[in-house]
Amino acid sequence: METRLYVGSLSYNTTEDALRDMFSQAGTVVSATIITDKYSGRSKGFGFVDMSSEEEAEKAIEMFNGQELDGRKIIVDKAKPIRKNFRERSRQRRFQQ
Repeated sequence: METRLYVGSLSYNTTEDALRDMFSQAGTVVSATIITDKYSGRSKGFGFVDMSSEEEAEKAIEMFNGQELDGRKIIVDKAKPIRKNFRERSRQRRFQQ
């Protein structure tokens, strides 16, 4: 079962390929995504990496949490699920505008 990891404190210059390459040292990376601002396209300084198994995700957390990537010490932890209320509030705001 895939496990999603949160990766924070990223440099604005970090690419999805760099994330994928780094985390592939811990196992199979299903996807690597950096969150960007929808208007400027600039990185928001965090992203998500999906590992193919729970064991590989745990290994990635141990290997990379606090390690340096592109000159920044990154934070790696299991991603928390999106709360349903948050999604619904976001949807309501979009329709009201």
